[in-house]
Amino acid sequence: MPFIDSKVSIKISDAQEKELKARLGQAIALLPGKSERWLMTGFEDGYHLYFAGDNSKPMAFVDVSILGTADSGALSNLTAEITKIFGEVLGIAGECIYVKYTSTNDWGWNGGNF
Repeated sequence: MPFIDSKVSIKISDAQEKELKARLGQAIALLPGKSERWLMTGFEDGYHLYFAGDNSKPMAFVDVSILGTADSGALSNLTAEITKIFGEVLGIAGECIYVKYTSTNDWGWNGGNF
């Protein structure tokens, strides 16, 4: 039940969004037991982001929510891959990307909880 929600300061074209979706779908498998089959993604472009009080560079905030937990090594690998994806697809430098993780044991779907 992962959800990857991203807010970026630049516009995302339809082609870029499709590529991000596809590559994030592959990347989520870096977390044991997670796959694109249950992945939901969200993209919000043109978002007003400031880092250290400055908004002159393209930047991204990526929030990854998962059911259960993952070890720090797997999360580090996913952070590296997300940073690579947003760099290659959108040209956002790694130092302008934050990745946040939220783990929960309570996740609802289709009228019930897992």
